[in-house]
Amino acid sequence: MGILEVKNVGKRFGGLQALSDVNLSVAENTVHAIIGPNGAGKSTLLNCLIGKLIPDTGSVSFDGQSVLGRKPFEICQMGISRVFQTPEIFGDLTVMENMMIPGFAKRDGAFELNPMQRLLAQKDVIAHAEHALEDMGLADKRHMNAASMSRGDKRRLEIAMCLSQDPRLLLLDEPTAGMARADTNNTIDLLKRIKDERDITIAIIEHDMHVVFSLAERITVLAQGTPLVEDTPDNIKGHPKVREAYLGETQEVA
Repeated sequence: MGILEVKNVGKRFGGLQALSDVNLSVAENTVHAIIGPNGAGKSTLLNCLIGKLIPDTGSVSFDGQSVLGRKPFEICQMGISRVFQTPEIFGDLTVMENMMIPGFAKRDGAFELNPMQRLLAQKDVIAHAEHALEDMGLADKRHMNAASMSRGDKRRLEIAMCLSQDPRLLLLDEPTAGMARADTNNTIDLLKRIKDERDITIAIIEHDMHVVFSLAERITVLAQGTPLVEDTPDNIKGHPKVREAYLGETQEVA
């Protein structure tokens, strides 16, 4: 049984069946990629995983607990963090201020403490944020306005914000979208280091096969809202059903 379990999930939008009988098991401490052509249902599935959408059928559980119907801060406190396709940061705040927000969100209720407890909590959050910034190589940008950062640094900041919550599961929605190849490779190296150094599971939705095959240990391929195949990267590359789903012909997925 995986740390993330999706069983018989279905989701319809009007006349469109976006997901149909989706089953997925993500093993703990692995990198599991979810890929598929445009319209395969990847984003819909991800939104079901984080509780943003409620499936019409089926269940989604994390470490044996259902995530369905939970509020975002509750899912965060369960140990799940998400990196969005477009960096979700507060552009009018400094890098350090951005880092402190998820720290307080993780400690839900800290603002209700007495003044001395609030001061101690704030010191703890600041120390944790500073450590995360150093880990991401952003310590020298702590006073910079977040809106003025490069796209690559904005992505690093968002990942740092997620890691400051000490998640057990990190969900990545096309984390290299819009990046130049150099920034993409830097992000791959960063994610590899995070995986090596932390007790963390990563599930990634990504269209860039270079990223997928550089990171993933298991790959699930979606096609028309239904899992087509799940296997190791080497077996996925040459799988005839995968080639047909992507290309409509028997050419290897690069």
